[in-house]
Amino acid sequence: MNDRLAALSDAGVAVWIDDVSRGRLSTGNLAELVADKHVVGVTSNPTIFAKAVGNADDYAEQTRDLAARGVDLEEAVRAITTYDIRWACDVLRPVYDRTDGVDGRVSLEVDPRLAKHTLKTVAEARALWWLVDRPNLFIKIPATREGLSAITAALAEGISVNVTLIFALQRYRDVMNAFMTGLEKAKEKGLDLSRIGSVASFFVSRVDTEYDKRLDKIGTDEAKSLKGKAAIANARLAFEAYEEVFSSDRWKALAAAGAKPQRPLWASTSTKDPNMPDTIYVTELVTDGVVNTMPEATLNAFADHGEVRGDTVRGRYDEARQVIADLEKLGISYDEVVEQLEVEGVEKFAASWKELLDTVRAALEGGNKK
Repeated sequence: MNDRLAALSDAGVAVWIDDVSRGRLSTGNLAELVADKHVVGVTSNPTIFAKAVGNADDYAEQTRDLAARGVDLEEAVRAITTYDIRWACDVLRPVYDRTDGVDGRVSLEVDPRLAKHTLKTVAEARALWWLVDRPNLFIKIPATREGLSAITAALAEGISVNVTLIFALQRYRDVMNAFMTGLEKAKEKGLDLSRIGSVASFFVSRVDTEYDKRLDKIGTDEAKSLKGKAAIANARLAFEAYEEVFSSDRWKALAAAGAKPQRPLWASTSTKDPNMPDTIYVTELVTDGVVNTMPEATLNAFADHGEVRGDTVRGRYDEARQVIADLEKLGISYDEVVEQLEVEGVEKFAASWKELLDTVRAALEGGNKK
């Protein structure tokens, strides 16, 4: 057992890995991470799948079969990705059972090109839910304005959801409202609320990347002193909002009906600035009841030299508010930054999806030649 990751888990942080591939599954590596490094969940995205399909022979047999059957490109992508996610769900199923459905979850993303289309997003969520057919699946739906209704609709049908691409505090409040509305609708339908899970993925490092770029342009000593502080402040304020919403009478009524809270999930936790500690977005966001999904490099870095210094979130809210206020005084608009990050996030996800489509297309064409 790894003491540092054990300490992180003991502090109430669910350790998830932001990576999946058929090679990781077939070699037993994912099972080893669960056994040895306290990993209790998995997230995926199109970039991860594009890299996996492009760099390995693990998919050759399946792509040959898909090519021989004349399966169209988008159905081939669904077949490939759901196969891996279903397998990962089976690896994590003992964790799901042991934690009564809280952890042991594996996330699969809807086509991000649908982020502005509510009905299409819901239809795709249903299709993926049926295809994987595992209770410990999370369907990833982006927290765009149009995505909020899709989140509610999916949850109302009993589909567990990982809400992704959250940057703004107000949007996070909207997400929590969408979650509760979905559960209220599910309750009206007589569904078992205890089986419906959700996390809200609040993106971290990208916030610093954007703020620090603007701070560098300002270039003053005051600006330099604020570098690397915005993302953690934003995440801490998100947790403050979580505490407020999930202590409300509205939530208590759902909890009494068996519902489990929608945990905050810290996403994008690799450090982009080489001058910052490589575990900062783990160490500075430790509190009971959250998830931290890490790329393998960050997971290994924390296992090697990470620190758990107690709760680094609760009680730090005024300090966090001051950071955002100081940034505003320098002329950096919070609303402008988070809006830009959401727009760019959707664009990046769509570009990653195109990369995945191109990678699978090449694999299918290769299969046709054999």
